[in-house]
Amino acid sequence: MAAPKRNAALVFIFITLLIDITGFGIIIPVIPKLLEQLTGGTLSDASRYGGWLTFAYAVMQFVCSPIIGGLSDQFGRRPVLLASLFGFGIDFLLTGFAPTIGWLFVGRIVAGITGGSITTAAAYIADVSTPEKRAQNFGLIGAAFGLGFIIGPAIGGLLGSFGTRVPFFVAAGLALLNWLYGYFILPESLKPENRRPFDWKRANPVGSLLHLQRYPVIISLVASLVCIYIAGHAMQSTWTFFTMERFKWNEKWVGLSLAFIGVTAAIVQGGLIRILIPKLGQKRAVYLGLSLYALGFLCFAFANRSWMMFAFMIPYALGGIAGPSLQGIISSQVPANEQGELQGALTSLISVTAIIGPVLMTNLFAYFTAPGNPTYFPGAPFLLGAVLSVVSVGLAMRSLKTQP
Repeated sequence: MAAPKRNAALVFIFITLLIDITGFGIIIPVIPKLLEQLTGGTLSDASRYGGWLTFAYAVMQFVCSPIIGGLSDQFGRRPVLLASLFGFGIDFLLTGFAPTIGWLFVGRIVAGITGGSITTAAAYIADVSTPEKRAQNFGLIGAAFGLGFIIGPAIGGLLGSFGTRVPFFVAAGLALLNWLYGYFILPESLKPENRRPFDWKRANPVGSLLHLQRYPVIISLVASLVCIYIAGHAMQSTWTFFTMERFKWNEKWVGLSLAFIGVTAAIVQGGLIRILIPKLGQKRAVYLGLSLYALGFLCFAFANRSWMMFAFMIPYALGGIAGPSLQGIISSQVPANEQGELQGALTSLISVTAIIGPVLMTNLFAYFTAPGNPTYFPGAPFLLGAVLSVVSVGLAMRSLKTQP
């Protein structure tokens, strides 16, 4: 692909991901209220349903992502990416019009089946990038995530004041406009000679997980990474429910707080890790980052003023230096010709944590906030997050103390 066309394609992919993630971010602040309306229950009940909705999406993603990848290898990236964008639009519309909770599950299942936009976008970037620019161009995905999670929740919080369902219709409009834009503008990136027939044996998520057995030297480090990803769902799955329950925040404040989280994460992931990790070294960056995660979770669990949630975000965000360091160490223990298999296995494992984490954390929140429960403690998911972070430190130390 010629340089001007390549650059235009990369711009489109960035815009696609940005709109996609912004649309997802828009709906986050209003989900608790919509679930309360549809279930007729309390915020505690709503959180339980929220966890199962995320579970339904994550299961479909885990099963369907390898299939979507295989289809894109046979038919090209363009049709798969367009189908994914259209699927998200339908999901948001189903949610916006949903008369019962069952329709929300239908929408999440549709989104999980078609939600291969990020996977397909990554493949598209690999197709159009020269080898020396590939890593740099993959940074577009992280940049889109950072910006999307700053813009989306802030807009969603403001739109929520006009009605609980308004953000869903705006998100649907963005997704379908994105689909229309891609239909007329996006070129195909995968040349016919580089395509391969679809193979069910290769479209197997369990097979990816089994590949990890080939790397016994990194098992403790991988377990450490799994603990952190599960702990992270204390934030991802219960933040809106916790802040509404503990501090009586409305959609606007939830949206602004999520935007602040996006800003702090972008500062750390986009800039500080390039300074801190070389200075500290990967080992110390892992220990410090995981310890800061534990501190951040512990502070969130016992916070009793709204301002504390913003202040405690600083140590939590700085904990973000641990993930890249852990992944760097894990990668260094595996031969160059097996990196692809390793990354595929890690991606599958992260998908599994997205199945376990939301259900675990939201049910924990629901239990400790249920009417009549003698122990009222909405911060329970964050406390579990702190415990898992400490376990993660121990697992990392167990492995890293034997390495030079």
